Amino acid sequence: MIVKPRAFSRGIHIAGHKSPTEHLPAERLPAPSELVLPLSQSVGAPATPVVTVGQTIRRGECIATRSGAVSADLHASMAGEVTFIGPRPDGRGGMTPCIVIAPSAAREDAFLAPLHDPSPEEIVARIGECGIVGMGGAGFPTQVKLTPPAPVDTLILNGAECEPYLTCDDVLMQTKSEEIVRGAKYLAKALGVSRVLIAIEKNKPEAIGKFFETDLEVVVLKKQYPMGAEKQLIYCCTGRKVPLGKLPANVGVIVQNVATAFAVCEAVEQGKPLIERIVTVSGGGIAQPKNLICPVGAPLSALAEACGGEQNAVKLVAGGPMTGAALTGEEAVVTKTTGGFLFLTREETNADEPTPCINCGRCADACPMKLMPMQTEFYTNAKEYENAAKYGGVLACIECGVCSYVCPARRPLAQAIKTAKAELRRKS
Repeated sequence: MIVKPRAFSRGIHIAGHKSPTEHLPAERLPAPSELVLPLSQSVGAPATPVVTVGQTIRRGECIATRSGAVSADLHASMAGEVTFIGPRPDGRGGMTPCIVIAPSAAREDAFLAPLHDPSPEEIVARIGECGIVGMGGAGFPTQVKLTPPAPVDTLILNGAECEPYLTCDDVLMQTKSEEIVRGAKYLAKALGVSRVLIAIEKNKPEAIGKFFETDLEVVVLKKQYPMGAEKQLIYCCTGRKVPLGKLPANVGVIVQNVATAFAVCEAVEQGKPLIERIVTVSGGGIAQPKNLICPVGAPLSALAEACGGEQNAVKLVAGGPMTGAALTGEEAVVTKTTGGFLFLTREETNADEPTPCINCGRCADACPMKLMPMQTEFYTNAKEYENAAKYGGVLACIECGVCSYVCPARRPLAQAIKTAKAELRRKS
């Protein structure tokens, strides 16, 4: 069944840059010599290690457990020996607590027993035991999301993948559609809903075609950025608007990424924890762009080597170019929420120095949340963060990066927004 989508106002139309990888099957990354698994791979509290240095572990074995209501278990993505527990460089100029594993040739898995016709409670418990989080980038623990604060009647699978360059979800939908559908049904059963939609941008015809013969409702979305943002997606699929300060559950909807649904299927049917994912490696600065099936903890250097090495890259990005994070080097690793790594050339980036704001209003005109980003930057620079919230509306920002993209003065608007939100959280 096809559902006609609505259109959201504003946003932008940008080049997709998906052609280098959109038709490439996912290849398995050769086993790296070291795995570095950050303890914080979800929204909420970092996991607490339950292994010690020198301990031999199996693939899929739990190595760190949840430490709070909003947290996620962490599992070994390959068998091997724990060689270090402590802070390691995060690739962004900081340090983060990690568990380091030296992989071995052992092939024994420590998966859980498959579930047969599980109850809603069993599904939620299994998802928690397998450490599944939102794989579209947010990283919210899935078991928490399946116990919403208000009754819901609709589940939306997010297959929009509107970020330029990234094709990991597209390739997954093309090759694992049956597993995604089964995972969606487990999620729907856990939530107690009967209506399940899958939303995909129209520039992914092969993926769309895979779901026409299923009993999911297919929403073919207009190609528009940020179509994959939760509030915009919900409106386009259902016409419901999520009020400021409210959750999707408050309008009867839960959104899950298609990769999350696939992970749920594997967790229920195979007892497999979330220990690997597809990662897109692209950009003009990498010799052979690819989609790679990577174990969680694989270092960026191993992915670069598998893609023929870096060539004339001037900027490294974890994620997409709009919402991703710039990297200081190849110390970054694959996490549960890593959709891609980009090696960008000078032609693909803009290194121009910012010039004074010309008050053109383009950032406000393009903002999908109808905010005033220039006001946020002005008050953030003055360290008046409460005014950034009052006049710029910064707390409603979805951090899509549209404002920075359209600014002719190259003002660091998105960075100012993140700074203001962080300061306001710190003071609250």
